Amino acid sequence: MAERTLISPAQLGRTRGKVLYWTVLVLVVVGFTLVFLGPLYWMVANGLKSTEEFAEVPPTLVPGSLHTANYTSAWKVMDLAKLLLNTVYYAFGALAFQLVLDVAAAYSLSRLRPIFGKAVLGMMLATLMIPATVLVVPQYLTVLDMPLIQRNLLNTPWVIWLPSVTNAFNIFLLKRFFDSIPQEILDAASIDGASALRTLRSVVLPMSRPILGVVSIFAIVGVWKDFLWPMLTLPDPALQTLNVGIYSLSTGVPENHLIAALAMASAPTLIVFLIFQRNIMSGLTAGSLKG
Repeated sequence: MAERTLISPAQLGRTRGKVLYWTVLVLVVVGFTLVFLGPLYWMVANGLKSTEEFAEVPPTLVPGSLHTANYTSAWKVMDLAKLLLNTVYYAFGALAFQLVLDVAAAYSLSRLRPIFGKAVLGMMLATLMIPATVLVVPQYLTVLDMPLIQRNLLNTPWVIWLPSVTNAFNIFLLKRFFDSIPQEILDAASIDGASALRTLRSVVLPMSRPILGVVSIFAIVGVWKDFLWPMLTLPDPALQTLNVGIYSLSTGVPENHLIAALAMASAPTLIVFLIFQRNIMSGLTAGSLKG
């Protein structure tokens, strides 16, 4: 069956159709490029301007002279190295917990099929419809006096790690991928005497590298971009994340230096995405079709 498109092959074969097609395509590509890359360029360019040029009205599109010292000064004055290490520590700690617990939950729902498993998954997905800001107060009261252990978790890594452990969206992605793994492969492992845990470790996880890469990136970016929760739960300046630290130290810092600091804070996640964008897309589409 032939695919239906907005422009038929007959219209594309005509000169008018080709001109219309390429005009629309170029306009759409250029438009989306400006929407997504425009703010990034503006942030980097403003970080390279002098204080006088930064305050000019109307602003200049291209810096008259490049003041790369703004980035060096912002790095030192705001102690971005310390804030960056803090953020990396929190992000990879959250990643470790998510990979262990979310994979276990998704594998249980997909292959072990517990009683009321569908109801549990449905309740997990229902939490995605709750705005994150609604959960801030109950979560804060919980970490302020942690049940059972009766401990205050403020200014500890656990205050970042524990709320990020159970991510309903990541569990759903993992479950969909596990559902797509042919049952014959798991049956063969079972015939060879492998337990459910051994099957997960030796068979399922090696096949799940694409989706594990996607979940890993989501986990790291989730911690990296978070602002409100770390600001409330990490009041100690020595323990703050990159975003909160820049906000706390922004008073008295020239605005062009502040923009330079924000540009450097945004760079790691952009670099990770550019390097692993193919893995991200393949991981998101993996499991969409059974086979």
